[in-house]
Amino acid sequence: MTIRRIVSFLPSATELLYEFGVDDKLFGVTHECKYPEDAKLKPQVISSVINSDDLTSDEINTVTCTLLNEGKNIFKLNKKNLMDAKPDLIISQETCEVCAAYTNQVKSALDILPKKPELYSMDPHNIKEIIQSVTKLGQILNKEKKSVEIVDSLEKRIQYIQNSKKTTAPKVLAIEWIEPFFTAGHWVPQMIEFAGGINLISKTGDHSRRMNMDEVVNSNPDIIILMPCGFDTDRTVREYESILQNNSVWNSLKAFKNNQIYAVDANSFFSKPSIRTIDGLEILAKIIQPEKFNDLIVPANSFTKIS
Repeated sequence: MTIRRIVSFLPSATELLYEFGVDDKLFGVTHECKYPEDAKLKPQVISSVINSDDLTSDEINTVTCTLLNEGKNIFKLNKKNLMDAKPDLIISQETCEVCAAYTNQVKSALDILPKKPELYSMDPHNIKEIIQSVTKLGQILNKEKKSVEIVDSLEKRIQYIQNSKKTTAPKVLAIEWIEPFFTAGHWVPQMIEFAGGINLISKTGDHSRRMNMDEVVNSNPDIIILMPCGFDTDRTVREYESILQNNSVWNSLKAFKNNQIYAVDANSFFSKPSIRTIDGLEILAKIIQPEKFNDLIVPANSFTKIS
């Protein structure tokens, strides 16, 4: 089948479509498709019912849980934009119903469209599967040569980090949500291990889950990395300052006392199964092994140490 018109329900897929150079075939994206800049100009077929910019972390969590418990959708479909897109291919995901459009939106889209498109669901839970999704989408788009180039580049960057592990690995705790605490799951534990750290609490491939302060204290991390899902570095620092900065239990942690707490741009480099997770791996390497990766260049404002 020749693919001429594509709709992406997934920001990481949108990024990859631009990397493949087929953005001229992209006729619909989501409200979260903000990279590269041109993606913001594409018609939106998916938007969120939650305005997270106006809510605190705790409020976002409460609203999300309420909607899920009531069987309501977190995302809404723009039927007109979808019909105008007339897609041959819809790219969706099955990794997390909170982070991006999920099964309900795909079913609704198929009910609406008179001509049924091909479906491709990206469902990676580790770095290897993220790389495999590049190859698979390259096959669907008849861009096998380009996919090989992308994969080779990513694998060389991964190997460079893995080949530079230090003998003594620090214990690292990644936190995906601050109020309440959630573990960082899926590919993040593996990223930490590749970058030379010992990942705490969660395991590669696990879904993120709620945890309490006792778990954080008992894990006794050397380094804590805050990566609230969908937040950039600045928003994460603001969350930290309003929620944790004056918490006496938090301030008793070894990582706090040793000035080893970091905020990262999770929205760009950690929350999505994107090829930019390899930028995230390089960011972690600079945090975990600063003496080895001091000269490694990462995107501006992608992380900061919280003093």
